Amino acid sequence: MSRFLFLLPRLGRGLLTIWFAVTVTFLLLRLLPGDPALAVASPNMTEDARAALLQQYGLDQPMIVQYGIYLWQLVQGNLGVSFTQSIPVLDVLMQRLPWTLLLTGTALVATVVVGIPLGVLAASHRGRFLDRLVQIVGVTGQSIFVPSIGVLLLFVFGLMLGWLPIGGAYDQDAYGLAWYGSVATHLILPALSLMLVQLGSYVLTMRSTLIDALGEDYTTLARANGLPYRRVLWKHALRNALLPTTTLIGLQLGFLVGGAVLTETVFAYPGIGRGIYEAVTQLDFPVLQGAFLMLAITVVVANMITDTVYGFLDPRVKKA
Repeated sequence: MSRFLFLLPRLGRGLLTIWFAVTVTFLLLRLLPGDPALAVASPNMTEDARAALLQQYGLDQPMIVQYGIYLWQLVQGNLGVSFTQSIPVLDVLMQRLPWTLLLTGTALVATVVVGIPLGVLAASHRGRFLDRLVQIVGVTGQSIFVPSIGVLLLFVFGLMLGWLPIGGAYDQDAYGLAWYGSVATHLILPALSLMLVQLGSYVLTMRSTLIDALGEDYTTLARANGLPYRRVLWKHALRNALLPTTTLIGLQLGFLVGGAVLTETVFAYPGIGRGIYEAVTQLDFPVLQGAFLMLAITVVVANMITDTVYGFLDPRVKKA
């Protein structure tokens, strides 16, 4: 029962956040320059045919009416129909979602696997050259704009050296095992771009929290009892230092998703981010609304899971 009460307020805040994201997205899209009716109606249509088509998509209604219709459709699980593709938005997104999950999942795992050991390495060599070098790398990574690092990697490894493909998700002529190899090679550069931008936060957070943990009384007592430094570091201090890093994973997921939108555009990667870019150029409101809704739900759910995991790891959080 206590676990349910712990989750209930977070579930309420999550639903409120999703509703807010849906509302803001709906309003902002209608402030974009251009007429979305141009994406639906052909210039060669008669006025009667154009009016009938706009009525079909609800574009002839006042904004408040369109908003009410949109919310009612969402409650029914209907994301609408794409203006330009004339197929359900859910089908459009589900074609692209696996590629975005593959990209962001790979980048997240790589960032955690590389970032945590680098943070531990910096903390264990505090004040030395290696520590300063890791800090410089971390701060530099945080200050780089995602498209900038993407273009740089494309230029160096794709154009100059020719080691890796410069766009897409796979080679069109690849089949069988070769197809999986093609997917892996096309994934390297976009995933590396996201990892390099996110890496600094994990490294610096891990370093800071581990240094604090090494200064606590329980680690000092463990050293006084004759335990080796490495055992105190990895078994005692690291366990507590990982708690803030666990929270960081949930917090950084929003930035990871936002970075994926830019990265997929740079690398022409066929995920939801690339779909958002194409939908903006075409003023395809239903696809944009569905894509932002899906991304908002992903971030909210990930933060709720992270918050819940942290609560079970540290029971003091449940009282907050």
